[in-house]
Amino acid sequence: MSRVAKYPVKLPSGVEAKFDGDQLSVKGGQGTLELTVHPDVKITQEDGQLVFAPSETAKTWAMVGTTRALVQNMVTGASEGFTRSLEINGVGYRAQASGKTLNLTLGFSHPIDYTLPEGVTAETPKNTVIVLKSADKQKLGQVAAEIRAFRPPEPYKGKGVRYSDERVRRKEAKKK
Repeated sequence: MSRVAKYPVKLPSGVEAKFDGDQLSVKGGQGTLELTVHPDVKITQEDGQLVFAPSETAKTWAMVGTTRALVQNMVTGASEGFTRSLEINGVGYRAQASGKTLNLTLGFSHPIDYTLPEGVTAETPKNTVIVLKSADKQKLGQVAAEIRAFRPPEPYKGKGVRYSDERVRRKEAKKK
């Protein structure tokens, strides 16, 4: 059994948490994030920490642990932010970030113009590297997955869009 829920979440300096009914909002240097808290989870603020507890039954500990992990990600995102890096492999494959649009050339007959959602920014230090930044970890992961889904890495030559820490298992070509 996990004991994640028993550990409090420390609020670093510059980050403040506010409760409004079942809404929790965390405000920091990178932005403001909100979460609707499950009614079975009680959150209290003590000495610059958020303490989590189940409301009544012992079966709600799983929900308390999930809520604690989500709040920890909110606090980290509001104070430091998250980054996700993608690499593009393939002849002629490239990316160019311009404002809220990411222009991708991935071997199709047409270029792909991906509009970034609010709160996510993209940089292209090289034309084969995309660096995504956001305060919301969940939204950042979803955007990275959508960009990767345009051309996932294939196992024979490794061409496509992959996460920078992803390993692609290569297959051997068919022999005659």
